[in-house]
Amino acid sequence: MVKLAAKCILAGDPAVGKTALVQMFRSDGTHFQKNYTLELFIFDSAGKELFSEMLDKLWENPNVLCLVYDVTNEQSFNSCTKWLEKVRAQTPGTFLPGVLVGTKTDLAGRRTVDTAQAQAWALGQGLEFFETSVKEMDNYEAPFHCLAKQFHQLYREKVDMFHTLV
Repeated sequence: MVKLAAKCILAGDPAVGKTALVQMFRSDGTHFQKNYTLELFIFDSAGKELFSEMLDKLWENPNVLCLVYDVTNEQSFNSCTKWLEKVRAQTPGTFLPGVLVGTKTDLAGRRTVDTAQAQAWALGQGLEFFETSVKEMDNYEAPFHCLAKQFHQLYREKVDMFHTLV
């Protein structure tokens, strides 16, 4: 059996919930189907500008992207453009599949980013869209399942292209 490994960049401003999202996903393996033969190597990036130079090396050759913002922090959503540009600069001329994830939906009374606005932006950037509450354990797996499917599709396309050359 072939084991595939995808490099997933997790990007977003500080304190938007990136680490909590990954930790919840990693720790609850009973909900992640065991018949996957794909591993996601998730690079949880620091959101502070102080670490931006280190990110260039860490972010080399990504396969998929998980862009994260906090639904209660409009600036974190606005920063997604900057984060997306930075990641796409690592793969010029190449399509980089990914997802946009709004976190902290359990704080509905403090929401400042409209779901429809975020969904439209994601669609315009070629990203799938998800919202989640890690605290409530709501929908935290879906973005990672989507990333795995996106990577698998890229892999299949490369295999098919290889077979046409043989």
